Amino acid sequence: MIFFLLALCVGFTSPGSGRKISISGTGQGTTYHIDYFALDSTVTKSDIDSLIHLIDQSLSLYMPGSLVNQFNEAHRGIRIDEHMRAVVSRAIEVFRITNGQFDITIYPITEAWGFAAKKPTSLPTARQLRKLTKCVGSNYISVRGDSLLKSKACVKLDPNGIAQGYTVDLIADLLEVNGILNYIVELGGELRVKGRKLPGDEPITIGLETPGESEWELTTTNQSLVLDSGAITTSGSYRKYIEARGKKKSHLLNPHTGRPVMNELISVSVVAHNAITADAYDNALMVMGLEKAISFVESHPEISARFVYRRNDGSIADTMTSGFKKFIRKKL
Repeated sequence: MIFFLLALCVGFTSPGSGRKISISGTGQGTTYHIDYFALDSTVTKSDIDSLIHLIDQSLSLYMPGSLVNQFNEAHRGIRIDEHMRAVVSRAIEVFRITNGQFDITIYPITEAWGFAAKKPTSLPTARQLRKLTKCVGSNYISVRGDSLLKSKACVKLDPNGIAQGYTVDLIADLLEVNGILNYIVELGGELRVKGRKLPGDEPITIGLETPGESEWELTTTNQSLVLDSGAITTSGSYRKYIEARGKKKSHLLNPHTGRPVMNELISVSVVAHNAITADAYDNALMVMGLEKAISFVESHPEISARFVYRRNDGSIADTMTSGFKKFIRKKL
């Protein structure tokens, strides 16, 4: 989910450590691109595709029989694997930290607005949304041993706000287990990087983008992000939407009201030590709105963020937290 488009001019290595190897493909309804530097192809496209398929068997809403679909159809709960446990546990943690601004149980609302596999014939009414929001709340789910339980049968999970970040982390872990310490992993615009680029043993740089004359059009900036270890993800109202009564409505939904997020924020990009953390928080910050989001990030030093927003006069601007500024480099 991204105003960060990639500057994948990545040649990673330390002296004498090999050549750049690139892997590209599709997965989780999007594309991925991986660059790493090694003496040979110790990690292959087949390895990446197998890993993504394994994660999808657990977390994909579009794969029949996946664990998340089994849970959504269950009345009490199911046994889960390590992937679902990791994602749900982290989601519950972020739910608590953000006072419910990020909520993995938002699927009933996601489905009602048409952002799921099953498309409704009409948009939800206020009465329907009031009913559906009673099924939303991560306080209704709990991980107990190898089981995930729910206290209401109508509770359903939507892991899409966190699953891609988790997948990026697992791909990075796969590379590191195979001794690869210089890489960039990108899936659906979510990134995790480590190491340096060649020539000249230079740091990895990622180009920044921002809306142009409208929030739906992108243009480049004269800034780039310099990151030698960590992750960056972006959530934006421009990325997916529906048109209703001549207006675009974002796929980003407020779990408390059941309605599309309607505030001044256009996008939030988060830097964190791993992608699952950044991916969860970028959604929560979009729901908070600019002032509350900045205050939240400044009080949580494990993350930093950049915000693109709409001023009161309709013009578009951006700002960033103090931690994010440390990663910025201006182009000459």
